[in-house]
Amino acid sequence: MGSPMTSTQFIRLLDNRLNSVEEDIYKDLPSMIPTFYTIKNSDSAWEEFYGIGGVPDIPAFTGTMELLDVAPGFLTRVEAQEFAGALQFQRKLIDDKKYSVLDNQAAGLIKAAGRTKEKYGANIFNYAFSTAFQFMYSEEGVALCSSSHTNKSGASTTYGFDNAGTGALDKTSAAATWLLMRKFRNDIGERIDQSDNYALVVPDALGDTAEEIAGTIKSLDQEEGNINPQYGRYKVIRYQRLDDTDSNNWFMVNLDLMKDSLMWVERIKPETGTWLEKMPMLYMHYLYMRFGYGFKDWRWVYGHEVS
Repeated sequence: MGSPMTSTQFIRLLDNRLNSVEEDIYKDLPSMIPTFYTIKNSDSAWEEFYGIGGVPDIPAFTGTMELLDVAPGFLTRVEAQEFAGALQFQRKLIDDKKYSVLDNQAAGLIKAAGRTKEKYGANIFNYAFSTAFQFMYSEEGVALCSSSHTNKSGASTTYGFDNAGTGALDKTSAAATWLLMRKFRNDIGERIDQSDNYALVVPDALGDTAEEIAGTIKSLDQEEGNINPQYGRYKVIRYQRLDDTDSNNWFMVNLDLMKDSLMWVERIKPETGTWLEKMPMLYMHYLYMRFGYGFKDWRWVYGHEVS
């Protein structure tokens, strides 16, 4: 728990002989939430997403019309959580300081709110192998990247239902992952079509490796100089916030399916305010916001949890 900022703590701000005083001079990392998520403004306590399964093949007609079964999908619920914080300043400090700092703490709170959101937004990848969902209820109850995905249709999940691996990033594992994604199946076990809009999402530590795989024209590590079939196949998205959790894990995504599946729910955008507590004469700057995120489906991503 923080405490009020007082003249005693910031005694140098009362001295007008300082050459300069700087405040919050470093920029935060760029926003990545719009890159990955579809942002939905919400007016409800929670948002629910639901799907209906595919229609099976049409059987040969033998004189009697056969009824086909369509299975329900899984329910996903995203519930926005509350976030709030405040800064307190002794009025004496604000009255007596000699420099133009601590004047616009609402802007500082907004900056901190954006950074907070970005850290949570990165967790879709940082905790992709975990079922400890913070904002989301998943009826399937399986991690985003898992070898245990299921369905309600009863179709076999032996093939096309796994999207988790352990391979370190190199040209061979990238090519194999791309082929596995192209073999994903829908809820009734049928192959699905995907766009060619793929990307490697990697921590900074793997950025050069990913750039080499996707950006080298000639085949990698071969004297013959034959083509590299993966050249230009993937975009490379360096995600610096992934390094803070694990610098070995990496992900391949289909960008079109990703934007359809990842939902960022803005319930209350950051709100700021100020008041003066007359006893014991403290200024209070506060911020309040509500947000949450979740995924409707897993077929947009293949993740590698590398030991």
